Amino acid sequence: MNDHKPTLQRRDFLRGALAFGIGAPLAVTLASCAAGSSAPATQAGGAKSASNPFGVKEKSTVAATIFNGGYGYDYVTFAATVMAKQKLGVTAKVSPATNIAQTLQPKFVAGNPPDLVDNSGANAIGVSTIRSQLAELSDVINSNNYEGKKIADTLYGGVTKPGTLDGKLLILNYVLTVYAVWYSASLFEANGWTVPKTWAEAYDLGLEAKKKGKYLFVWGKEAATYYQTLAIASAIKEGGDEVRLALENLEPKCWSKPAIQGVFNGMKKIIDAGMFKPGGAGTQFTAAQAQWSNDEAGLLYPSGSWIENEMIKQTKSGFKMTGAPEMTVTSNSALPYEAMHSTAGEPFIVPSKGANVAGGKELLRAMLSNEAATNFAKTRLTPTIVKGTVPADGFGSTALVSQSTLLEKAGDNVFSWNFVDLYGMNQDQLVVWNTFLSGKSSVAQLTSGLQQITDKVANDSSVTKVKVS
Repeated sequence: MNDHKPTLQRRDFLRGALAFGIGAPLAVTLASCAAGSSAPATQAGGAKSASNPFGVKEKSTVAATIFNGGYGYDYVTFAATVMAKQKLGVTAKVSPATNIAQTLQPKFVAGNPPDLVDNSGANAIGVSTIRSQLAELSDVINSNNYEGKKIADTLYGGVTKPGTLDGKLLILNYVLTVYAVWYSASLFEANGWTVPKTWAEAYDLGLEAKKKGKYLFVWGKEAATYYQTLAIASAIKEGGDEVRLALENLEPKCWSKPAIQGVFNGMKKIIDAGMFKPGGAGTQFTAAQAQWSNDEAGLLYPSGSWIENEMIKQTKSGFKMTGAPEMTVTSNSALPYEAMHSTAGEPFIVPSKGANVAGGKELLRAMLSNEAATNFAKTRLTPTIVKGTVPADGFGSTALVSQSTLLEKAGDNVFSWNFVDLYGMNQDQLVVWNTFLSGKSSVAQLTSGLQQITDKVANDSSVTKVKVS
């Protein structure tokens, strides 16, 4: 997805809305356990108890708006069916959306937002604009799951950090996203190619790709900032924490850091050598990804771990999709090559002005059950923040197995960032990156364009800033 970040980032990564299609909102029967205490009613009007920790009112309705991208939205519908087993007769209306900001900003302004939102995608709502309208979620992770265990004890370490702002847990990122440079292990094995560890090695691989009539990279217009995410991760590995902090804190000339410039120059050399498939700025991003996963026109593709599920119907048989760490600039980088960008993604929020705040929290609680989390990992081939839901064989997925390998080798050298999502920069950055990847701008112009976007936010007194240390 930080996305740190580990972050809300997800999205400086766009998830593809075409992967599952858009259907009509679904209505499903939900539930919690019957309330049996005399605790005061919550906003939803129910009584709290150990089995109904938020006081969901019996037969109430929960409205959920879910980003319909690479992960689809029916995993929330599945969680609703899990919740239904608790027999409170609560119903949920799970509605897909591909442009969260356009869909929900009017509702936030009017004071009638949904009860649960997956604020994801390239067009997510900037958290800084709705921060005061978010319910705190510490009670969710401190409650017991449906299996009777405290939810906080079932989660991977550090996954709540991205959504904790000024000491308050306001966003819960559901998917454990691994960012990597993805490739076909079978294609590499057949050609005797080695995955590059530095940008210089990537250039050399590009020369070999040309001999086979292939490109090193492909890209699509809506996902041009996937290469920004790759560049940032590479620069953090090369230059260390000071690179991440400069970007996170919107420092003047942060994009001019030597490590970042080293990455940009390495990428520019590859662009100028014609190793990016031409036309990406005019190509729909899933079509570009299919050029990689189905046509094998390109060797490498930077993405989050949603990529396998997103392209599952457009991947060549026997492709053996596998992830590798991001390249560094030199072989003596500040962080080892095995260091990686990983974070909890798919940022879920419960609007405090929703009609059924307790119901929104209860549906989120259902998503954190072992049954719902295992279903997500199996059907989306990506783990959630809930531990122990992926078997050693990765449900038969080489991509999922490689994620476990990457995390194991990275150890404590895992990082992420949050500034892109937090301040809603992705849309402006897409323009700059499409131009650069098309070979129509220099490193200096790329740097200047990104710095202008950053400075605009930094100098806007109406935007609440988050200091990262």
